[in-house]
Amino acid sequence: MDDNLFDKVKDKTNVDKDTLLSLASLVEQNGLKDEKTLREVISKLSNLTGKEVSPSLEDKIINSILEDKVPQNIDKLF
Repeated sequence: MDDNLFDKVKDKTNVDKDTLLSLASLVEQNGLKDEKTLREVISKLSNLTGKEVSPSLEDKIINSILEDKVPQNIDKLF
């Protein structure tokens, strides 16, 4: 991945490249269809960014991922 993308993410969230790669590794090991893994990743990102994620928002995020309703091109998120 391009370091420019990691820089954009860090600027917006204050989460560094190593942390993101660690979370990506967790997802890679357990898959995006594992609800427990998704909840763990959301919780960690919430703590890292200082942004609270309500249980209902967490459920919406997980349902979107499980139902493949996430943009395939990450650039669209920015």
